[in-house]
Amino acid sequence: MTLTVYAVPAMGAEDVVVAGAGPDQGAVFTGTADGTIWRISHDGARIDAVARTGGRPLGLEIDPDGRLLVCDARRGVLRVDPRSGGVEQVTDRVDGVPLTFCNNAALAPDGTVWFTDSSRRFGIDRWKDEMLQNTRTGRLIRLDPDGTTTVVADGLAFANGVALAPDGSFVAVAECAGRTVVRHWLDGRPRDHLAADLPGYPDNISTGSDGLIWVTIASPTDPVVERLQHAPGWLQRSITRVPERLQPKPRRTVRVQAYDVTGELVHDVDLDSPDFHMVTGVREHDGRVWLGSLHEPAVAVIRSPAR
Repeated sequence: MTLTVYAVPAMGAEDVVVAGAGPDQGAVFTGTADGTIWRISHDGARIDAVARTGGRPLGLEIDPDGRLLVCDARRGVLRVDPRSGGVEQVTDRVDGVPLTFCNNAALAPDGTVWFTDSSRRFGIDRWKDEMLQNTRTGRLIRLDPDGTTTVVADGLAFANGVALAPDGSFVAVAECAGRTVVRHWLDGRPRDHLAADLPGYPDNISTGSDGLIWVTIASPTDPVVERLQHAPGWLQRSITRVPERLQPKPRRTVRVQAYDVTGELVHDVDLDSPDFHMVTGVREHDGRVWLGSLHEPAVAVIRSPAR
């Protein structure tokens, strides 16, 4: 399987979304650590900066009117017009309290936004603390079209990617520290797992044009991380204070999985590439699978595997 990499002029192209219609049809959008939103042509030949959020954009979705819905780790939920560069803050708080780590979202047909606040203790600059201390303070939040925000699921282990089931029956949420994908059922059933005991740590997830829920595996399961999550608090806190070179690091892998709505594993793409690693964003669109990475100044694309 061929992995094609397209460089972006800044570090950390964390998520990707593909415009399915309108003047930007086929274009891919991503956000980088410097706060820039980029538009990449479908063939990678042209890359343009379309907006700057003033924060750290992570998860991206596209409204029916062509505007981007952006989860900014520092500024909350934003709407960005890629034509004018305009940035509108939708919300930066829930229950009157500022969000700590706004991360990823899914957009329902009725305009409801489902998004995650990864932790109530640690922001993006201290994501490793959240990973190791496993505070289980992550939340899934519903943002209604009238602007009302409601916490619908709490106690999540580093709440991360969000995807809506194709039939609208549940919202899937990746628990990065728990190595699971949770199903929050919209008919009131108790939440359960779409996938559990994943082979690594999931980041963003998305529902593809193929009806599958695609899950990034940012890094394989690390025995050191697993032990530290159950270690005394003083040891957990000390690890992220040692020099960066001595801390546990993501391994250089390119891995994504795809599940159907019953939780059956349909695809497991596991590549070894010297040019790209740590997949944190995934978007299947019309037979191509676009990938983003928190640690790369680039996005990548592969052909969707045959079923």
